[in-house]
Amino acid sequence: MTAHPFSGTLRVLTVNIHKGYDVFNSRSVLHELREAVRAVRSDVVFLQEVDGGTSSRSVAEIGAQYEFLADEIWPDHAYGRNAVAEGLDHGNAVLSRYPVLRSHNHDISLPGVEPRGLLHCELALPDGQPALHVMCAHLGLRESHRRHQLARLCATVQTEVPTDAPLVVAGDFNDWRSRADEQLAPCGLSEVFRQAHGHHARSFPARWPVLRLDRIYVRGVASALPVPMPRRPWAQLSDHAPVAAEIQLLEAV
Repeated sequence: MTAHPFSGTLRVLTVNIHKGYDVFNSRSVLHELREAVRAVRSDVVFLQEVDGGTSSRSVAEIGAQYEFLADEIWPDHAYGRNAVAEGLDHGNAVLSRYPVLRSHNHDISLPGVEPRGLLHCELALPDGQPALHVMCAHLGLRESHRRHQLARLCATVQTEVPTDAPLVVAGDFNDWRSRADEQLAPCGLSEVFRQAHGHHARSFPARWPVLRLDRIYVRGVASALPVPMPRRPWAQLSDHAPVAAEIQLLEAV
């Protein structure tokens, strides 16, 4: 990775990678996915439904998917295991151009339903900038579950993120009824696409997006603008379309 001066601007990308398989679960698209993710030139990447590398096939071919995707571009990464079934695990991951000072995966699951997690990382930015806090989320399919998980998210922000620290929360919110913003407003989070366009980005299904499930929320930044993403090749790489934003940080005091 070639070093470049820090401008105070960050590009972030979030995408549910469907465990590295195409929308029909018929073939692995991980190599194509890596090229597509690299082409966005993001500083921080938020990934959901990431294979942790526990299957014999994954270990033999590429190891953990987040390490394969990060290779040579994002020197630091963190993984939060959310679900384990028949000895295989998957979860959320954060890839970062900047050092990960610390990370913690919060279990926000409800008893008896599919496990869900919130991966919280603190990133060291250069040039005297305060640490950047990022959270990668994948919420449940039922609205009652999401209400519980959003409350946990907001409580985590209020207790673990300094009020003057920049914060980005991104991921698959499964919030097709657009109820999350109201619940996240008390902890100061605003959604980038809704701020810019009055509505969230359409991201599911990727081939013909109708539902607005994937989000980027920010707090404590100077500005944040959506980054348009092409339909190709992403529509062939997952069931979710990616969402990206350009974030300008406040000047360091």
